[in-house]
Amino acid sequence: MPKINIAEKFAKITEYWKPYIAAELNGQYVKLDKLKGEFVFHHHRHEDEMFLVVKGRFRMEYRGQDNDRHEWIETGEFVVVPRGVEHRPVAQEECWILLFEPATTLNTGNIENERTVRELERV
Repeated sequence: MPKINIAEKFAKITEYWKPYIAAELNGQYVKLDKLKGEFVFHHHRHEDEMFLVVKGRFRMEYRGQDNDRHEWIETGEFVVVPRGVEHRPVAQEECWILLFEPATTLNTGNIENERTVRELERV
């Protein structure tokens, strides 16, 4: 049960939009990822997602039938995106995030594209 130094783990991450497993507990993964630019709009049918900003900031965009909106998530803040909600993270500058979600959660949810990461590496 070694402790985890988040800054040391982030120093090993060189790619954007590629989540890494930092730890796991009770069928959940604690993932680390660096964001920059726009991701793809997607949703997760069965899982909620928690995004915690470790460094920087990003904008979470939401798309709904009558409710397109966004909000900024700043360092030290987190947001939980409920299952089924279409969303897209956008980071103008590099942003470090910690994600907490079920191990089965695919990073692009219901969308398959070049950013889909099926097999996560550990960092």
